Amino acid sequence: MKKVILIVFLAFGFSKTSNAQIDFGIKAGVNYNNSDNDSFKTIGDDVINGAKSKSGYHAGIWLRGNITDSFYIRPELVYTKVKNEYLYQTINTDYEFQKIDVPVLVGVKFLGFANAFIGPSFQYIIEEDFKFSDATTDEFDKFSLGLQMGVGIELGNLGIDVRW
Repeated sequence: MKKVILIVFLAFGFSKTSNAQIDFGIKAGVNYNNSDNDSFKTIGDDVINGAKSKSGYHAGIWLRGNITDSFYIRPELVYTKVKNEYLYQTINTDYEFQKIDVPVLVGVKFLGFANAFIGPSFQYIIEEDFKFSDATTDEFDKFSLGLQMGVGIELGNLGIDVRW
């Protein structure tokens, strides 16, 4: 995972041209999802209903390199902590996990204050407390690759994004 992060930031650094502008900042926010996931997973004789809700927060840093006046690349390094609720047999159970996200977003600016972006997100779970029956989380892959997309606005030094 360390090599992936290093390669992403090195690739970003080499993509800079002499007239490119670099912006950077800190970010923080709230994560919330109420998907009512009806998926099931069987482990041994136990059946676990998918997560019913997720809530948490994230904080991190970002860099943005303008490729042109309208297009940019934006790598981020984000710490996320999320709490999930799942149904185990007939008991609602909570568990928390912490992860590092490294989204590498490509975006376009429009209307002078708005932007839209999309890109892969490399994710690594650094700690979790998911426990049930005799199963442990050591059996699960802690690295995953996702996709982020969204829109945002910039009001001076303040930016607000909505992502999926």
